[in-house]
Amino acid sequence: MLTRRETLGALAATALAATPARAAPTSPRPTTAHGPVIGLRDHGILSFKGVRYGADTRPNRFQPPRIPVSWSRPVEALDYGAASPQSGGEANQSEDCLFLNVWTPGLDAGRRPVMVYIHGGAYSTGSGSSPIYDGSRLAARGDVVVVTLNHRLNLFGYAYLHRLDAGFPHSGNAGQLDIIQALQWVRDNIAAFGGDPDRVMVFGQSGGGAKIATLMATPSAKGLFHRAATMSGQQVTASGPLNATRRTRAWLEAAGVGPDRVRDLLDMPAEALLEAARAPDPVLGYGSLYFGPVVDHQSLFRHPFYPDAPDQSAGVPMIIGNTREETLAFLGGNPANTGLTWESLPDRMAPDVMRIDVAPEVVIAEYRRLYPDWTPDQVLIGASTAGRSWRAAVIEAEARAVQGAPAWVYQMDFPGTLENGRSGAYHTVDIALAFDNVDAPGARVAGPGARQVAARLSDAFIAFARSGDPNHPALPAWKPYGLMNRETMVFDVQTRLENDPRGAERRFFAQTPYVQPGT
Repeated sequence: MLTRRETLGALAATALAATPARAAPTSPRPTTAHGPVIGLRDHGILSFKGVRYGADTRPNRFQPPRIPVSWSRPVEALDYGAASPQSGGEANQSEDCLFLNVWTPGLDAGRRPVMVYIHGGAYSTGSGSSPIYDGSRLAARGDVVVVTLNHRLNLFGYAYLHRLDAGFPHSGNAGQLDIIQALQWVRDNIAAFGGDPDRVMVFGQSGGGAKIATLMATPSAKGLFHRAATMSGQQVTASGPLNATRRTRAWLEAAGVGPDRVRDLLDMPAEALLEAARAPDPVLGYGSLYFGPVVDHQSLFRHPFYPDAPDQSAGVPMIIGNTREETLAFLGGNPANTGLTWESLPDRMAPDVMRIDVAPEVVIAEYRRLYPDWTPDQVLIGASTAGRSWRAAVIEAEARAVQGAPAWVYQMDFPGTLENGRSGAYHTVDIALAFDNVDAPGARVAGPGARQVAARLSDAFIAFARSGDPNHPALPAWKPYGLMNRETMVFDVQTRLENDPRGAERRFFAQTPYVQPGT
């Protein structure tokens, strides 16, 4: 049964589904440090889309972001800004992409908690403009301010050029520096939108969570956020400078640019640079080139969670979440995984599915011992989830526990449905639940219990943003993760706290050294 608060939140969110009117003379007009903006008012929630926080990056390729030129006349903030150039399906792409979006219940001095969402896409694709990330329902539900943002991705944000040309010292982390500039914008401007700059929570899924883990070890990000939640997104290790340079050389070769002519890249079309990035990755040995944060000793001086949790973030409470069948999102629709047998399964699991150096026959034997009723397909999904996706979350939670810093851990068991009809708690299923957007296009979570689970999870995130503790009356008591009991909140129709769920799988994979895929 829904609580009174959940019922009121659902009613408010239903009203928010109406199409908003365009700007009117009475539209909200806050003033930022760069100039005034005009937003929309819809059923009590104010929205500001496409607010500029950085200058056009095209004249400044591979360099740190710059602040925008100030303006005096009010600028309409009614539509999402452009996404970074990418190979994904984003319709609006441009190197002029440093924009953010704000949803707020009011511009009064309410000092509301601020929830800043950093989108996923493996550092390569995506934007803060997905309907699933719309912050209206979350802002209404929790009386909070919600922010999403765009930043430079793939080669534009993470190609490491410094060892080939000293004029690009920060190129391997330019995308991270964009995010830091967005958080500085929040610090300096969010009070004008009714938010509290001293209660800023960052949360993100997949690559968004990995970006957050990296920020937790980045000195220039210190103090810009006060709580952190990662959803199926960890970053134990970043790229080393030598491997990052190997990738850059492969990219330059594919682009027809000599390693002594790096500055030729500044005049090439974005499309040509993206096409060259399709070159095979020389480090991984599979897939196209990986671009992600680099330990460059300019912006990032250590690996995010290796060899331990970063001291600079010990005072930042953290939520670490994963889904039970993460890799169903990647493997469940692949025809190569159709009709698997015990004889064909080993070749399918190595090397790019498991992504760790372990004999697939040994993995299969252990899973058949643990789960004798499972099919080859179930073993493929379960083992690849535990060995390649969940593993990093366990490492980070353990590191926080050793540090004595609080981390609340969750496992999402509530299923979604893939386009091909397969069901499971796959990678991304918890996004719409955290935003309380189960009816948004692309959410793919519905049916009995969806709203109930969304209420539990979104209220936990709201409580976390407000106080640094995710507990709320509709949840069982959620204890921080410890090495003795490994407390984990399992979100499902019957949400419950469990000690060490899937412990046998965790212990099995702990025997194999782990290196973050891509690094």
